[in-house]
Amino acid sequence: MINIPKKMLALRLIKYRHPFVKDTIPVPQINDNEVLVSIRASSLNPIDYTIQSGKVKIIMPYKLPITVGNDFSGTVVRVGKKVTKFKLDDQVYGRPDDFQSGTLTEFIAINENDIAKTPRNLSLTDASAVPLTGLTSYQALIEIGKLKKGQKVFIQAGSGGVGTMAIQIAKAVGAYVATTTSKKNFDLVRSLGADQVIDYHTTDFSEVLKNYDLAFDTQGGKTLSKTFKILKPGGKLVTVNGIPTFKFGAQHHLGLLKSILFGIASSPLKLLAKKYHVEYTFFIMHPSGRQLDLLTNMIENHELKPIVDRVFPFSEVFEGFKLLESYHATGKVIIEMK
Repeated sequence: MINIPKKMLALRLIKYRHPFVKDTIPVPQINDNEVLVSIRASSLNPIDYTIQSGKVKIIMPYKLPITVGNDFSGTVVRVGKKVTKFKLDDQVYGRPDDFQSGTLTEFIAINENDIAKTPRNLSLTDASAVPLTGLTSYQALIEIGKLKKGQKVFIQAGSGGVGTMAIQIAKAVGAYVATTTSKKNFDLVRSLGADQVIDYHTTDFSEVLKNYDLAFDTQGGKTLSKTFKILKPGGKLVTVNGIPTFKFGAQHHLGLLKSILFGIASSPLKLLAKKYHVEYTFFIMHPSGRQLDLLTNMIENHELKPIVDRVFPFSEVFEGFKLLESYHATGKVIIEMK
């Protein structure tokens, strides 16, 4: 039985556009539907510093200060009265719901429906690389994109944290996969199953790809705009880095005014979607223990594996963020809390 202290270390965001700071905060209490997890490791994600910049506060209006981090692995050390899926000492991983506690800390209270048992063939450290990128990829390709065997999918940035997961999930479905990366990562993405690999330094993907059923965009901007032209009529473009639509604002209960503003801002993209007769969807991933169970099965069946670039101790968390922000990381950057 682990000794649970009253205080814990945490990486915190106190003010937008200001550096993260290390702090000591109370260990959270759990409600009846939650478990308390002693965090072994947490992976870093671009959304961490995107939140820090304040760029997404119109979509996710956090009440600062907050603990940083969006996925984790660890061991259950307390169990709520109504929890039925987990028991003490279970090894679990997950992605907390928006506006809940962050993961770059020592303990987290989390709803049992947002976590799953870690794969038996992964260490706890490697397991922390899965939740956010795995769920983002699954939801983009399967839940929204409805990807099927024999279809063609284009996945941006195949050697990144999301890209490495998305390629493998698409191949497990039986799709034909094209992706972009730099020359030095060709062997990696091919080993994950990519059928066509494009060096983004030398080749414009939009000039060589055509008649794709689905495109998963993680880059936004001009890259997103060029992606429309590679899709066949009736195809789908799913993005995590584009512009929200009126529909997105309405679905997420962000208010009529914000929804209208999203509709106006996204109108150039909607016009492109109309021009090419494709469907445009902006989304933010949501936690799902059920979907994590599916990913666990894929990992245990050797259909999916996380790609880890480097592991840092919490004492070197800022070095980890420097590597992530350099865009030179291959796969995930992990922070070990213990």
